[in-house]
Amino acid sequence: MDSVENVDIDGSGKFKYILIKVTDKTGKDSKFIVRGYGRCEFHDKIMEEVTSALGDKYTLDCVGGGKIVHHPDKKQMAVFGESQGFGQADHAKSIEILKKRYPDYSFSQEEAKE
Repeated sequence: MDSVENVDIDGSGKFKYILIKVTDKTGKDSKFIVRGYGRCEFHDKIMEEVTSALGDKYTLDCVGGGKIVHHPDKKQMAVFGESQGFGQADHAKSIEILKKRYPDYSFSQEEAKE
C-alpha cells in the first residue's frame, strides 16, 4: 500500500476530483486516496486513469467526487461539490488526506466567491 500515493492532483486551478478506496487483492489492507485532474472533463475519466494505473494490483472503489480549487500561491484549497455519477465524496475525509500532502495549506469546503 505504501507504493500508492495518497494524493495525485493538479498543481493549480479548478478541477474535478474523486475519493477512492484502494484495497489490496487479499482484502486485508486498504486506504483512501484522492485523485483530481483538469484534463478529465468527467469524474469517471479520472477513475479510468486510476484503474488503468492501479487496477491490476488493487481493488478500487470510488466513494464519491467533487471539485477542488487549488491556489498554490496562496496555499489554499477548496474542496466542495459532488459527482453526478459517484455522488458526493466525504470532503472532510478528502481534506484530511490532502492535509498530509499539503500541511501548510488552509482548506475550506466551499468555493470562494471572487
